[in-house]
Amino acid sequence: MAKDYSALAKDIVAHVGGKDNIIDLRHCVTRLRFTLRDQSKADTDYLKKREGIVTVVQASGQYQVVIGNHVPDVYAAVLEQGVMATTTSDDLSQKDTDTNIFNRVIDVISGIFQPILGVMAAAGIIKGIVALLKAVFAITPDNSALALVLNAAGDGLYQFLPIILAVTAARKFKMSEFTAAAIGAALVYPTLPAGVETLEKAGITHMLGLPFALPSSGSYLSTVIPIILAVWFASHVEKFVKKVSPEVAKMFLVPFTTLLVTVPLTFAIVGPVANLISDLLSKGFMAILDFSPFVYGAVLAGLWQILVMFGLHWAIIPLAILQFADKGWTTIIVQNSIVAFTQTGVLLAILLKTKEKKVKSVGWPAFISSIFGVTEPSIYGITLPMKMPFLISCIVSAVLGGWTQFFGLKNYAMGALGIFGVPGYVSPSQGLRPMFILIALDILAVLISFTIQMFVPVPNLYGTPDEKSTVKQQSEVTTSAVEPVGEDIQSPMIGSVIRLSEVPDEVFASGAMGQGLAINPTDGTVVAPAAGEITLVFPTGHAVGMKTEHGAEILIHIGMDTVSLAGKGFKSFVKPGDKVRAGDQLLEFNLSEIREAKLSVISPIIITNASEYQAIEPTVAGTINSGDFLMKTVK
Repeated sequence: MAKDYSALAKDIVAHVGGKDNIIDLRHCVTRLRFTLRDQSKADTDYLKKREGIVTVVQASGQYQVVIGNHVPDVYAAVLEQGVMATTTSDDLSQKDTDTNIFNRVIDVISGIFQPILGVMAAAGIIKGIVALLKAVFAITPDNSALALVLNAAGDGLYQFLPIILAVTAARKFKMSEFTAAAIGAALVYPTLPAGVETLEKAGITHMLGLPFALPSSGSYLSTVIPIILAVWFASHVEKFVKKVSPEVAKMFLVPFTTLLVTVPLTFAIVGPVANLISDLLSKGFMAILDFSPFVYGAVLAGLWQILVMFGLHWAIIPLAILQFADKGWTTIIVQNSIVAFTQTGVLLAILLKTKEKKVKSVGWPAFISSIFGVTEPSIYGITLPMKMPFLISCIVSAVLGGWTQFFGLKNYAMGALGIFGVPGYVSPSQGLRPMFILIALDILAVLISFTIQMFVPVPNLYGTPDEKSTVKQQSEVTTSAVEPVGEDIQSPMIGSVIRLSEVPDEVFASGAMGQGLAINPTDGTVVAPAAGEITLVFPTGHAVGMKTEHGAEILIHIGMDTVSLAGKGFKSFVKPGDKVRAGDQLLEFNLSEIREAKLSVISPIIITNASEYQAIEPTVAGTINSGDFLMKTVK
């Protein structure tokens, strides 16, 4: 049974001057942070002596009542006394605190794709097998039942991707997965394109006074952004309806209203907007083609991956289809054959350099499917979340894309991708020469992107180093003497070691929260100092707590008063209940953001249950790397 903190909460409110003296209340990982109208009304001496309170600190204009690990429970009890809080921890947990729109979009997209990366790579490989059967053995879905079934197995996921993404997006935006799936199913409803065409012939182009149209492709099959936007909007509708619906009717009323509002608005807004943008892009690219085919090839190849993400590549593909139908070949999208191979190049370099097991497990199947021209697992699983590899791929694609137009390459077999698209460039008049030029450009795409990526650092994506790396880190642990039996705690950060008494915060420096050390970090990555279970992740991302396999309770607090940043510059990779190994990434923070706010970056690493040990023996090292010996608990 949870402990009752109502008496403590009532006492705290009374001795900070009453609820009328409280302007604002927040809490961080260890303390209640009051903004008081008049701090002189607070009885500091009483509160410091009161059981259940560690100490009281007056700093940064706040009246801080230090509670300890159970501060969220005490905070909730204080709110029950009628105290109003401007910002609660729950509010903060729902905020996206990264102010960089580009990073926020990437984080959302990669987070939505992450659960399905394995099956996407598998489906991509099956698509490659189907292409191989066609290219080598002339076995196609038209003459083989097996090829027909394999084609469905490989292509089905990509065709009906909106339904799958609806489920993962619902998890990201915290709404009903089944309601989201119903929205995705509506977007790819089989008879919808024919129905829209019938309405257009009858002159019906509006719905509820709003324009009504499908994207230029004629459907939402294989699209990504429309369903993500739809589910994001639906999550807000669902949240509102839940608040205003009577309990007895919520089971059907919430999904009913969410579908009723979201689906029509998605068709009325997303489709027409996509068509408008597609029309503008189509005219823009054709104008560039008229001006300079080389520039056109460079621009289109450089932007192709981004256009596909938003479903805007359909602004170009219809033009290629028309040209192919008229002439039997097309030059409009030939440069796009380069794109898959730039992804192949950067991905190969990442796989050779990374020490993360998860990147390798996702990357190798993605590498194989990229050779077959299916790049979605590579893009959404690795290169886009890492950002720089994606940018390298786009730039190299742009550089080489222009040369496909310069050499006047023509595609005589639309539809084939990756290495299986190469034979489509054999010319009836020029023979094998165009194909050899394309092969040379494809090889250059792999080599150039691979070489650049080999010279560019590969960021930690999942924060899980492989076993060899962990063993190496452990072998480099240095201590000053033979240590008694106990548990080694590794450093979670890179930086200089500081004694706890030198931390610029009275609570930590006094040892009131426990014993340990602090680090003045030179890098913004925090990894697990031991194997165990995550017990606390503060919503703002500035603190994390864990219990090791041997019972040590560790608190890692990034900087001083960093709760005031409300999560800006912080990102967490774990949640309470997660099992971690030593070296797994826990948090990420931006040192410059903290320093710009004129806050200290010195970060305590505390054993909060130090009273259960005979001693906490610290390292004697002055500087330290992640994974190096930091301290030992001694029973």
